[in-house]
Amino acid sequence: MGIPVHISEETIAYVLGTEATGKYSDIDVPNSKTSPWNDIVNMTLFNFKQPGKYSDLSMVNKMLLKIQYENLLPKGGGSDQPSLAHKIFLHHIINGEKVNVPKYIFKHMIKELRESQKKSRV
Repeated sequence: MGIPVHISEETIAYVLGTEATGKYSDIDVPNSKTSPWNDIVNMTLFNFKQPGKYSDLSMVNKMLLKIQYENLLPKGGGSDQPSLAHKIFLHHIINGEKVNVPKYIFKHMIKELRESQKKSRV
């Protein structure tokens, strides 16, 4: 049928019943190994600067991560280790910062759409 659909951050905000405002840290982290976010999120999630494992998370943080994976920013692949982008989002939530959830969801959708298009063309 081919019905044209336009989805924007504002559309997502409307559906969520919120505003598209708040803190946003780009989920396209250029190099997750050297990113300055590593120390920050590791302190928030694991209470030490060294990278932790999923099993090192507190029960509350595990639950928040599960809610994030299941409802906000789905994670593909079989690994239960959170990506740096997922850790940054969780860092903002744990610290009680107002987060631009519609923008995170929109950018995540675009990123996943581009990934799926690359895989189908190879």
